[in-house]
Amino acid sequence: MKLSRPVSWFLLAFGVWSWIIWITFVKNLVEDASGLAFEDGDPTAYFWVHLLLAIVSFLLGTAVGVIGLRGVRALRRTS
Repeated sequence: MKLSRPVSWFLLAFGVWSWIIWITFVKNLVEDASGLAFEDGDPTAYFWVHLLLAIVSFLLGTAVGVIGLRGVRALRRTS
């Protein structure tokens, strides 16, 4: 299957965007002072659920980005 140039670039950009957003989110989650993520210094269920969401999003963002990167590289080889 061939991906078009716009689709390839979109997937690559989405993968990069996903990493930027979720790194920022995890950083904010770890530094949380509202009491949602940590209670008496111990991680709460809120912390673990959101950390799991971030990890899954990192994996999916990486997979989507790799597909986009392969599409961009394939287009460069054929042109």
